[in-house]
Amino acid sequence: MATFTNKDLKQTIRDSLGVDDTDKSSKITEAFVANKKQQRLPTEMLSEKNKTNHIELYKGYVDSFNRISAELDAADRSNASSNSSQFRSLKIDETYNLNGVYLHELYFANISDVHSEVAMDSLSYIKLSRDFGTFDAWQRDFIACCQSSRCGWAITGYHIYLQSYVNIFVDLHSANVPVGVYPVIVMDVWQHAYYRDYLKDVKTYTHAMMKELNWNVIESRFKKAERISEAIRD
Repeated sequence: MATFTNKDLKQTIRDSLGVDDTDKSSKITEAFVANKKQQRLPTEMLSEKNKTNHIELYKGYVDSFNRISAELDAADRSNASSNSSQFRSLKIDETYNLNGVYLHELYFANISDVHSEVAMDSLSYIKLSRDFGTFDAWQRDFIACCQSSRCGWAITGYHIYLQSYVNIFVDLHSANVPVGVYPVIVMDVWQHAYYRDYLKDVKTYTHAMMKELNWNVIESRFKKAERISEAIRD
Protein backbone atom coordinates (compact mmCIF):
# COMPACT_ATOMS: atom_id res chain seq x y z
CA MET A 1 0.00 0.00 0.00
CA ALA A 2 1.31 3.47 -0.91
CA THR A 3 2.67 5.60 1.93
CA PHE A 4 0.98 8.97 2.50
CA THR A 5 3.38 11.51 4.03
CA ASN A 6 2.88 14.85 5.75
CA LYS A 7 4.14 16.46 2.55
CA ASP A 8 1.38 14.71 0.62
CA LEU A 9 -1.18 15.91 3.18
CA LYS A 10 -0.04 19.50 2.84
CA GLN A 11 -0.21 19.24 -0.95
CA THR A 12 -3.73 17.77 -0.76
CA ILE A 13 -4.86 20.71 1.37
CA ARG A 14 -3.15 23.19 -1.00
CA ASP A 15 -4.84 21.56 -3.99
CA SER A 16 -8.26 21.65 -2.34
CA LEU A 17 -7.84 25.36 -1.58
CA GLY A 18 -6.57 26.18 -5.05
CA VAL A 19 -3.13 27.32 -3.87
CA ASP A 20 -0.59 27.34 -6.72
CA ASP A 21 2.89 26.62 -5.34
CA THR A 22 4.51 26.83 -8.76
CA ASP A 23 3.72 30.49 -9.36
CA LYS A 24 6.71 32.06 -7.64
CA SER A 25 5.93 35.52 -9.02
CA SER A 26 2.66 35.74 -7.05
CA LYS A 27 4.23 34.94 -3.69
CA ILE A 28 4.60 37.65 -1.07
CA THR A 29 6.97 37.21 1.84
CA GLU A 30 4.35 37.73 4.54
CA ALA A 31 0.87 38.52 3.24
CA PHE A 32 -1.41 35.90 1.73
CA VAL A 33 -3.11 36.58 -1.60
CA ALA A 34 -6.42 35.15 -2.84
CA ASN A 35 -7.03 35.14 -6.58
CA LYS A 36 -10.50 35.50 -8.11
CA LYS A 37 -11.64 32.41 -10.02
CA GLN A 38 -14.01 32.40 -12.95
CA GLN A 39 -17.33 30.87 -11.92
CA ARG A 40 -19.74 29.09 -14.27
CA LEU A 41 -23.26 28.44 -12.99
CA PRO A 42 -25.45 26.83 -15.69
CA THR A 43 -28.29 26.08 -13.26
CA GLU A 44 -31.80 27.36 -13.98
CA MET A 45 -32.66 27.01 -10.28
CA LEU A 46 -31.22 30.52 -9.74
CA SER A 47 -32.05 33.64 -11.74
CA GLU A 48 -29.29 35.39 -13.69
CA LYS A 49 -29.50 38.39 -11.36
CA ASN A 50 -29.07 36.11 -8.36
CA LYS A 51 -26.06 34.40 -9.95
CA THR A 52 -24.50 37.80 -10.64
CA ASN A 53 -25.13 38.83 -7.04
CA HIS A 54 -23.44 35.65 -5.77
CA ILE A 55 -20.34 36.24 -7.87
CA GLU A 56 -20.07 39.95 -7.02
CA LEU A 57 -20.25 39.15 -3.30
CA TYR A 58 -17.55 36.52 -3.75
CA LYS A 59 -15.28 39.01 -5.53
CA GLY A 60 -15.84 41.46 -2.69
CA TYR A 61 -14.57 38.93 -0.16
CA VAL A 62 -11.45 38.31 -2.27
CA ASP A 63 -10.68 42.02 -2.45
CA SER A 64 -11.33 42.52 1.27
CA PHE A 65 -9.16 39.58 2.25
CA ASN A 66 -6.24 40.77 0.13
CA ARG A 67 -6.47 44.27 1.60
CA ILE A 68 -6.69 42.95 5.17
CA SER A 69 -3.80 40.56 4.59
CA ALA A 70 -1.62 43.44 3.39
CA GLU A 71 -2.63 45.56 6.40
CA LEU A 72 -1.79 42.70 8.74
CA ASP A 73 1.66 42.55 7.22
CA ALA A 74 2.39 45.97 8.69
CA ALA A 75 0.21 45.80 11.82
CA ASP A 76 1.77 46.64 15.19
CA ARG A 77 1.89 43.36 17.12
CA SER A 78 3.46 44.89 20.21
CA ASN A 79 0.17 46.58 21.16
CA ALA A 80 -2.07 43.53 20.55
CA SER A 81 -4.87 43.34 23.10
CA SER A 82 -7.96 41.19 23.68
CA ASN A 83 -9.94 44.33 24.57
CA SER A 84 -9.24 46.46 21.53
CA SER A 85 -6.37 46.58 19.06
CA GLN A 86 -5.79 46.93 15.35
CA PHE A 87 -4.19 43.49 15.23
CA ARG A 88 -7.16 41.78 16.90
CA SER A 89 -9.66 43.50 14.58
CA LEU A 90 -7.69 42.60 11.48
CA LYS A 91 -7.33 38.95 12.53
CA ILE A 92 -11.10 38.67 13.04
CA ASP A 93 -11.73 40.23 9.63
CA GLU A 94 -9.08 38.02 8.05
CA THR A 95 -10.88 34.83 9.10
CA TYR A 96 -14.28 36.20 8.14
CA ASN A 97 -13.24 37.18 4.63
CA LEU A 98 -10.95 34.21 3.97
CA ASN A 99 -13.77 31.83 4.90
CA GLY A 100 -16.08 33.90 2.71
CA VAL A 101 -13.75 33.36 -0.26
CA TYR A 102 -13.25 29.61 0.06
CA LEU A 103 -16.77 28.71 1.17
CA HIS A 104 -18.11 30.46 -1.93
CA GLU A 105 -15.62 28.64 -4.16
CA LEU A 106 -16.51 25.28 -2.63
CA TYR A 107 -20.22 26.06 -3.01
CA PHE A 108 -19.95 27.21 -6.63
CA ALA A 109 -17.99 24.07 -7.55
CA ASN A 110 -20.42 21.58 -5.99
CA ILE A 111 -23.74 22.98 -7.30
CA SER A 112 -25.23 23.65 -10.72
CA ASP A 113 -24.75 20.22 -12.35
CA VAL A 114 -27.89 20.01 -14.48
CA HIS A 115 -27.17 16.29 -15.06
CA SER A 116 -26.63 15.54 -11.35
CA GLU A 117 -26.49 11.86 -10.48
CA VAL A 118 -25.03 9.98 -7.52
CA ALA A 119 -24.08 6.32 -7.93
CA MET A 120 -24.87 3.92 -5.11
CA ASP A 121 -21.41 2.37 -5.45
CA SER A 122 -19.63 5.74 -5.24
CA LEU A 123 -17.39 6.51 -2.27
CA SER A 124 -19.54 9.50 -1.31
CA TYR A 125 -22.79 7.49 -1.28
CA ILE A 126 -21.20 4.63 0.68
CA LYS A 127 -19.56 6.87 3.31
CA LEU A 128 -22.65 9.03 3.85
CA SER A 129 -24.82 5.93 4.19
CA ARG A 130 -22.35 4.44 6.66
CA ASP A 131 -22.03 7.49 8.93
CA PHE A 132 -25.67 8.64 8.83
CA GLY A 133 -27.36 5.25 8.70
CA THR A 134 -28.79 5.83 5.22
CA PHE A 135 -28.20 8.26 2.38
CA ASP A 136 -31.71 9.65 2.92
CA ALA A 137 -30.90 10.24 6.59
CA TRP A 138 -27.88 12.30 5.54
CA GLN A 139 -30.10 14.39 3.25
CA ARG A 140 -32.64 15.04 6.00
CA ASP A 141 -29.94 16.04 8.47
CA PHE A 142 -28.21 18.28 5.91
CA ILE A 143 -31.46 20.06 5.05
CA ALA A 144 -32.10 20.57 8.78
CA CYS A 145 -28.65 22.21 9.05
CA CYS A 146 -29.52 24.48 6.12
CA GLN A 147 -32.68 25.57 7.91
CA SER A 148 -30.84 26.08 11.22
CA SER A 149 -28.08 28.43 10.10
CA ARG A 150 -28.67 32.09 10.93
CA CYS A 151 -27.40 33.43 7.62
CA GLY A 152 -24.42 31.28 6.84
CA TRP A 153 -23.54 27.84 5.53
CA ALA A 154 -24.36 24.16 5.83
CA ILE A 155 -21.42 21.81 5.41
CA THR A 156 -20.86 18.08 5.22
CA GLY A 157 -17.28 17.40 6.17
CA TYR A 158 -14.87 14.79 7.41
CA HIS A 159 -14.16 15.31 11.12
CA ILE A 160 -10.57 14.25 11.69
CA TYR A 161 -11.07 13.67 15.44
CA LEU A 162 -14.38 11.84 15.25
CA GLN A 163 -13.10 10.02 12.14
CA SER A 164 -16.54 10.34 10.63
CA TYR A 165 -18.47 12.48 8.16
CA VAL A 166 -20.67 15.02 9.93
CA ASN A 167 -23.09 17.80 9.05
CA ILE A 168 -22.56 21.22 10.58
CA PHE A 169 -23.90 24.72 10.08
CA VAL A 170 -21.90 27.92 10.25
CA ASP A 171 -23.42 31.29 11.12
CA LEU A 172 -22.07 34.11 8.93
CA HIS A 173 -18.67 32.88 7.70
CA SER A 174 -16.86 32.16 10.92
CA ALA A 175 -19.21 31.45 13.85
CA ASN A 176 -19.70 27.90 15.16
CA VAL A 177 -16.88 26.43 13.06
CA PRO A 178 -15.71 23.17 14.71
CA VAL A 179 -12.03 22.28 14.79
CA GLY A 180 -10.84 19.60 12.38
CA VAL A 181 -13.55 19.46 9.69
CA TYR A 182 -12.59 19.08 6.03
CA PRO A 183 -15.51 20.26 3.82
CA VAL A 184 -16.83 17.94 1.10
CA ILE A 185 -20.30 19.44 0.47
CA VAL A 186 -21.07 23.14 0.97
CA MET A 187 -24.39 24.98 0.73
CA ASP A 188 -24.76 28.77 0.88
CA VAL A 189 -27.74 29.62 3.10
CA TRP A 190 -27.20 33.31 3.61
CA GLN A 191 -30.59 34.92 2.99
CA HIS A 192 -29.23 36.83 0.01
CA ALA A 193 -28.38 33.48 -1.60
CA TYR A 194 -32.05 32.64 -2.15
CA TYR A 195 -34.33 35.57 -1.24
CA ARG A 196 -34.52 37.03 -4.77
CA ASP A 197 -35.79 33.69 -6.15
CA TYR A 198 -37.34 31.92 -3.15
CA LEU A 199 -38.20 34.73 -0.69
CA LYS A 200 -37.92 33.25 2.84
CA ASP A 201 -38.32 29.64 1.70
CA VAL A 202 -34.84 28.28 2.44
CA LYS A 203 -36.14 24.69 2.37
CA THR A 204 -37.36 24.89 -1.24
CA TYR A 205 -34.12 26.62 -2.24
CA THR A 206 -32.08 23.88 -0.56
CA HIS A 207 -34.07 21.14 -2.28
CA ALA A 208 -33.50 22.86 -5.63
CA MET A 209 -29.75 23.15 -5.12
CA MET A 210 -29.45 19.54 -3.92
CA LYS A 211 -31.14 18.31 -7.11
CA GLU A 212 -28.12 19.66 -8.99
CA LEU A 213 -25.23 18.75 -6.69
CA ASN A 214 -22.10 18.00 -8.68
CA TRP A 215 -21.28 14.52 -7.43
CA ASN A 216 -18.13 14.31 -9.57
CA VAL A 217 -16.65 17.24 -7.67
CA ILE A 218 -17.96 15.88 -4.37
CA GLU A 219 -16.53 12.42 -5.07
CA SER A 220 -13.11 13.96 -5.62
CA ARG A 221 -13.35 15.70 -2.23
CA PHE A 222 -14.32 12.44 -0.54
CA LYS A 223 -11.23 10.77 -2.00
CA LYS A 224 -9.06 13.57 -0.60
CA ALA A 225 -10.80 13.29 2.78
CA GLU A 226 -10.06 9.56 2.86
CA ARG A 227 -6.41 10.25 2.11
CA ILE A 228 -6.35 12.75 4.98
CA SER A 229 -7.98 10.12 7.19
CA GLU A 230 -5.25 7.62 6.31
CA ALA A 231 -2.51 10.17 6.95
CA ILE A 232 -3.62 11.05 10.48
CA ARG A 233 -4.82 7.63 11.63
CA ASP A 234 -2.88 6.27 14.61
